[in-house]
Amino acid sequence: MGMPPRPPMAGAGPIVATGARPAPAAERRSMVVGKGISLQGTVTDAERLVVEGTVESQMMHAAELQITHSGVFKGEVEVEDAEIAGIFDGTLTVKGNLIIRSTGRVLGVARCRRLQVEEGGQVSGRMEMLSDSNPAPRPAMPLAHSEVDRVVE
Repeated sequence: MGMPPRPPMAGAGPIVATGARPAPAAERRSMVVGKGISLQGTVTDAERLVVEGTVESQMMHAAELQITHSGVFKGEVEVEDAEIAGIFDGTLTVKGNLIIRSTGRVLGVARCRRLQVEEGGQVSGRMEMLSDSNPAPRPAMPLAHSEVDRVVE
């Protein structure tokens, strides 16, 4: 059975290689795991992964990870930037910005260079901050299951 074609997104054009500079989000190779969909395995060559359903993956690389309020990611991922509004359970390494929205929960180990947590966002496990001068993670700061009540940058 074939699926009906999806209507084109407004402003979406063909994917164009842009040389050394990163492509705008609309032009990145994107993969959306829709609500109610479960995916297990390795995702390769996706620059942007949007999780509305459930993804289980052991070591994935992408430029951007977005987990919506209904999304769940279990496993290990290394990305440039991440926005978590759903649940991340595993090991998350973010070379740039990690944003945990008010509905977001990060369980396990999270490593990042810059962190922003909205009121209500939760981190349960270990938090490791990466620095520009020291690419190796600093010693982990264990966290009890706690609700973060302010924005941290």
